[in-house]
Amino acid sequence: MKTMMHRNVFARLLLLLFSALVTTRVTAFVSTSSPSAVRETIQRLSSATIDAVSSKEEQGEAKEPSNATTEPDDEAFTPYRGEQPKEALSEIFVPQVFSHSLNGVENIDEEKLWVPQTESVSFRPLCFCVSGGYYVNLLRVRGAGLLSRHRHPGPVHGHVLKGKWSYLEHDWVAEAGSYVFEPPGEIHTLVVPEGVDEMITLFHVTGSLLYCDPDGKVVGAEDVFTKLELAKKHYEKVGLGEDFVQQFVR
Repeated sequence: MKTMMHRNVFARLLLLLFSALVTTRVTAFVSTSSPSAVRETIQRLSSATIDAVSSKEEQGEAKEPSNATTEPDDEAFTPYRGEQPKEALSEIFVPQVFSHSLNGVENIDEEKLWVPQTESVSFRPLCFCVSGGYYVNLLRVRGAGLLSRHRHPGPVHGHVLKGKWSYLEHDWVAEAGSYVFEPPGEIHTLVVPEGVDEMITLFHVTGSLLYCDPDGKVVGAEDVFTKLELAKKHYEKVGLGEDFVQQFVR
């Protein structure tokens, strides 16, 4: 529709241009020629103008696409045909982190997937990156409680999935849907308030976690390797086998 309108406007402009040219030439011609010669010249110029406009419209119509719908680029939707780097590790895919099935093992008692740290605190591993020195897990606290005061030498990213929590050292509250970035070096104490039955947060922890006393003195530590060993022992104990954890190791 818009293309047709553009062609019509162009044709009109071209016609006006030729008309102006004709008028100028005819005025000069009339002053020096006979009436019959003037009539023949006007007819010839008018015919040339109409032919030029018709030719331009035909060219425009020839370029008009037969289908206005934008088709997907076939090459853009073609999967990569080459080989992946031989040294590259395989991906980790956990379809449902709150399901009772995991990587082909159906009807797992979900509670077996959670590795206890204390009576109320447990974690479910998603990635133990021993080559990168970080781990990703779901941290769960049931009922009001806390995760002991600690410091991270590396950055930490957190996304609250359920419940809420805060740090004694800050005045904000992280609720379901909140994202938290913990800068390296900060010391804080995670607290789940009264009235929260269960808190679950996805944490990506780089480096170690150093437990501290109120003055900042280190009294304990954990990292991807200690978390991995804890998970191995737990999965062996609940009957899933020590090797169950290998699907999360990279």
